[in-house]
Amino acid sequence: MKEKVLNGKKNGMTVMLLFIALYIVAIGAVIWGGMSMDSGNQGRGAFLLIIGIVWLTLGWIPFLGLKVLKPQEALVLTLFGNYVGTLKESGFYWVNPFCTSVNPAAKTKLNQSGDVDSGVKAKALAISLGSGSGEVEMSSKKISMKVMTLNNNRQKINDCLGNPVEIGIAVTWRVVDTAKAVFNVDNFKEFLSLQCDGALRNIVRLYPYDVAPNVDTTGDGMADEGSLRGSSEIVASRIRDEIQKKVEEAGLEIIEARITYLAYAPEIAAVMLQRQQASAIIDARKMIVDGAVGMVEMALERLNENQIVELDEERKAAMVSNLLVVLCGNHDAQPVVNSGSLY
Repeated sequence: MKEKVLNGKKNGMTVMLLFIALYIVAIGAVIWGGMSMDSGNQGRGAFLLIIGIVWLTLGWIPFLGLKVLKPQEALVLTLFGNYVGTLKESGFYWVNPFCTSVNPAAKTKLNQSGDVDSGVKAKALAISLGSGSGEVEMSSKKISMKVMTLNNNRQKINDCLGNPVEIGIAVTWRVVDTAKAVFNVDNFKEFLSLQCDGALRNIVRLYPYDVAPNVDTTGDGMADEGSLRGSSEIVASRIRDEIQKKVEEAGLEIIEARITYLAYAPEIAAVMLQRQQASAIIDARKMIVDGAVGMVEMALERLNENQIVELDEERKAAMVSNLLVVLCGNHDAQPVVNSGSLY
């Protein structure tokens, strides 16, 4: 289905004034016809009277073709089941009054900007119809061409190592082809939401939550340092491209995809926190030991260079042991003063 934009139909004001003038003429014709019949001119009076009554009875039908569009709105029109075209520019239009507007997603409310039910509803005919809520929701058949953001629900997905991860994304999108959006899919909003879920699962399962050895996230056969936590920009870009491929047939454009929430699932969050703490402690200890060994080496070299004291191998080992205990200990060392000989 190819979109066909209707141009040159911004004549709504002219047509409206014309029909109002015809209504006034019809009222005058009814009055003049009645007066003519009273005066004895039956033929002419009956003709004017019939013409006036017919127009007063059916003259409201052309008013159904008046359409008003605001900026960034579109209206898809069909006539007896056939696609006529799309009105996309803002203005006051008049179209065939038998044309109907189509928007299968008019009543669909997603958790997104510009499409959230704000609680403001049309209150009409509710009391007379006996509805309990006292409110009737009016849905518009116009399609919004604005940029909107879909806040997708958090999902629990296993990463490439099998760890359950909770992740949520925000997708910025808009409608670019109204014909495809209306006729190629049943409901383009629900279609977008489902495709976001599928694309998110396809991409997240390729990455570990954190950097892991021997993991290929790019498909080139080489292990890399890609991860959900450390490569969020790359992951979001791949999610955006994946969604765009899936919604191309629905006439939608995915502008951006962003990760809004990322965490381990609650059932393993505590264990993974302990693992991260242990890893941090090991890294810190390794750094402390490397620094302590370097300081011991520097101390022995300085003592030998300046010939401050001569130490045999046994005393050097004792000195190294004492320095390492002092430098690598968690608590401050308690000094012991030796007032006697070193030997």
